[in-house]
Amino acid sequence: MSFSPFRFSAYAVAAILLTACGQSSDNPQQSAGTQQPSASIVTRNNVTEPQSLDPHQITGVPEINIVRDLLEGLVETDETGAIIPAVAESWESADNKIWTFKLRPDARWSNGDPVTAEDFVYSWRRLVDPKTASQYASYLQAAKIANIDDILDGKKPADSLGVKAVDPHTLQITLTAAVPYFPQMLYHAATKPVHRATVEKYGVKWTQPENFVGNGAYVMDKWVVNERIELVKNPQYRDADHVKIERVVFVPIGSQTDDVARYEAGEIDITDALPPEMYAGLQEKYPQQLKRSPYLCTYYFEINNQKPPFDDVRVRKALSLALDRDIIASKVLGRGEEAAYNLTRVGTSGFVPYDPEWRKLAYPARVTEAKKLLAEAGYDENHPLTFNFLYNTSEQHKKISIAAASMWQQAFGFVKVNLENQEWKTYLDNRRSGNYQIARASWCGDYNEPSTFLNTLQSDNSSNRAFYKNPEYDALLAQTLQAGISDQQRAEYYTQAEVLIDRDTAIIPVYGYVNSRLVKPRIGGYSDKDVLNELPSKRLFIQP
Repeated sequence: MSFSPFRFSAYAVAAILLTACGQSSDNPQQSAGTQQPSASIVTRNNVTEPQSLDPHQITGVPEINIVRDLLEGLVETDETGAIIPAVAESWESADNKIWTFKLRPDARWSNGDPVTAEDFVYSWRRLVDPKTASQYASYLQAAKIANIDDILDGKKPADSLGVKAVDPHTLQITLTAAVPYFPQMLYHAATKPVHRATVEKYGVKWTQPENFVGNGAYVMDKWVVNERIELVKNPQYRDADHVKIERVVFVPIGSQTDDVARYEAGEIDITDALPPEMYAGLQEKYPQQLKRSPYLCTYYFEINNQKPPFDDVRVRKALSLALDRDIIASKVLGRGEEAAYNLTRVGTSGFVPYDPEWRKLAYPARVTEAKKLLAEAGYDENHPLTFNFLYNTSEQHKKISIAAASMWQQAFGFVKVNLENQEWKTYLDNRRSGNYQIARASWCGDYNEPSTFLNTLQSDNSSNRAFYKNPEYDALLAQTLQAGISDQQRAEYYTQAEVLIDRDTAIIPVYGYVNSRLVKPRIGGYSDKDVLNELPSKRLFIQP
């Protein structure tokens, strides 16, 4: 059955919202805060069971949320997202190429061992070692640490990485290019240290509660798979006197409606993202408890550029043209999200967005152009375009996937989209291996600078799951780190990179995130000013 391609918002959106809105078995009528949990415990929804809690084996936000509490790197962020000292009490560089970090003498592992510069040397070598097979190995490549390219290519050993312990409390890092924002990159989970003796003794089991040794504000106490992970305050933590919450519980609630219901039942103190269809009502019901803030994160459709039919740029471009991002942002979601036309989130420091010419066309004209492209690629009523669309289990992802599929099917009439729903770990594995055609994806800034987004599409970047290969793009990003380049010139190169992404339709940007949660009145320390959306539990406290 075919429909008019321009009536989507009137009918399909309503159907999507009604279909995806389910009832919870919990009692949603209980008012928020009717139950009073222990004052020393905070319970947080973390959406899904983590893939791992090894900082060198993770890529997703659910994993990073927990690792942030368990391990501490050289730097961390404050409530505004600004970089502040952590294990490192200070750092300096005369040329932005050789950096020296001075470590705190009072930093300790949870077993009492001192945290030393050698711990970071070992950990970063482990991160880039091909034997570790870390998906974030190329993170240090983006940082331009000496010898990283040859290490990842197997030409040099991991111990040749340009990082050394000058003494127990002095870490020196040598870069091959001047990276002025290098310290900003070092709060990310991949750069956090691991305890060598523990890792070498227990292998992959080192993250189990009975084996775990960390240097963060909390240590692991319990891990009940698919039920909860419980952390307790680490008495050895360097700043333990200022950690007010004694126990933190992370629970994997994938359903946003269930999340709200359990919040209202008093079982959850901090929700994850709120259901779009409930947002207005929750805002009215809990005006002081609903917290909304900008979020340095872009939702996009990841295209396997190497797999038919998406190895043809005309097919990729046609789908991009026929996607009405404004409908998805305002009607399917409607929590303040913004339609996206760049991979880099608008609002990222130092970024000047690119506005594609085709965006100025009315939607019907865009569909007409899209049909021409598909016809040139050999697709029409007699030769329909069929492909699979992968998304991980989530009410929100399901709604967006249905909306996109409906737009494409209605716009063209000869496009069939097979929606594939997979659990988180399977979904991640298939994206990494390239076992997909098009998938929902998102990228949240590892630091507040455009390269955190744009580096992910470099040909040899381990996070390039779109398998986009463009030497012109790679060369453009390389120019951003030339000696003597100004901030304005760097910004111009970033904008040009977005031009190439759009020209090639390497991915399809959909919308820019906002962060919206319910937070119990008793919880203090929650910041709505941090665009990086960092929320370490040590920042929280119980209000009097």
